[in-house]
Amino acid sequence: MNDQTCMAQAIALAKRGLGWTSPNPLVGAVLVKEGQIIGEGWHKRCGGLHAEREALAACTEHPAGATLYVTLEPCCHQGRQPPCTQAILEAGISRVVIGSRDPNPLVHGKGAALLRQAGVQVEEDFMRDACDALNPVFFHYITHKPPYVAMKYAMTADGKIACHTGLSQWVTGTAARSHVHTLRHRYRGILAGIGTVLQDDPQLTCRMEGGRNPVRIVCDSQLRIPLDAKLCRTAKEVPTLVACASSPPGKQEALEALGVTVLKLPNPQGQVDLPALMAELGRREVDGILLEGGGTLNESMLRQGLVHKVYCYLAPKLFGGRDAKSPVEGQGVDCPQQCWQLSPPVCTPMGEDLLLEYEVMEHVYRNH
Repeated sequence: MNDQTCMAQAIALAKRGLGWTSPNPLVGAVLVKEGQIIGEGWHKRCGGLHAEREALAACTEHPAGATLYVTLEPCCHQGRQPPCTQAILEAGISRVVIGSRDPNPLVHGKGAALLRQAGVQVEEDFMRDACDALNPVFFHYITHKPPYVAMKYAMTADGKIACHTGLSQWVTGTAARSHVHTLRHRYRGILAGIGTVLQDDPQLTCRMEGGRNPVRIVCDSQLRIPLDAKLCRTAKEVPTLVACASSPPGKQEALEALGVTVLKLPNPQGQVDLPALMAELGRREVDGILLEGGGTLNESMLRQGLVHKVYCYLAPKLFGGRDAKSPVEGQGVDCPQQCWQLSPPVCTPMGEDLLLEYEVMEHVYRNH
């Protein structure tokens, strides 16, 4: 077996942890001895064994002299689990091939250096791009702390997310709608505005078989959310947070009695302070957020530089309507040069629809 085949297997294993490891990274590991895989594993859940220890536990023979392929630099500090470098050295592994470098300041180069100092042959940056692609959420979160935010919307070919009447079910077909639930499984939190809640009364849950519900977050400046909204009625089953700037008398207490967590985070304009909300979510270990807001919230998040990725589901339909809603509303930019610049898209067919994935470039437009 060659190095590429082994690392590709480690990458495939890492993906099995998708949706379950937050706020930890996705990591896969493969142990090879005399050309044969003798052990493999992946990080399955936050708090569980790391991929390297999973692979060692699954070994079919003693790993002394084996090569370890791992998608992320092995940790060298005591966290929820003991350091993986210790397990590697105790097992007598002679060579370690690493894909991604760990930006965590507690690791960052120290894991590889420790192994080298102990006489282990270490190769870094092997298939790094493919390994890095596993963990944009973790890399952002461990470096900056506020969560990585991915904005998601479905629109027609003329850029509408709803008809002029406000009706929007359904813009896209079943394949695209099913894919959305894989995103709700993947991201630890889901954020919507109060307009979406009042219009659609959504559940904001993951309905993928075997999926994990995200933490539900509503941006609701005046705390208008109805007590009988589906989100409130199910708050004791699925974690639900409502961020506000002010509240009517008794409303916060009524919501909290239903199991809703209310966060008062006002800005000087009497709206929710979005950067403060992101910081608070980061403190609560919500490392990644799927933004399913309406056009107003989407524009506010973009304007404050809080969006990092865009999922656009494009349907082969035309709604028309001068007043029909679009994905990004608000004031918008004053001239084309102030646009929010996106990367070239990754295009994936979704049944009759098309999924366009973009990265938001660093030089995004900011309020002036």
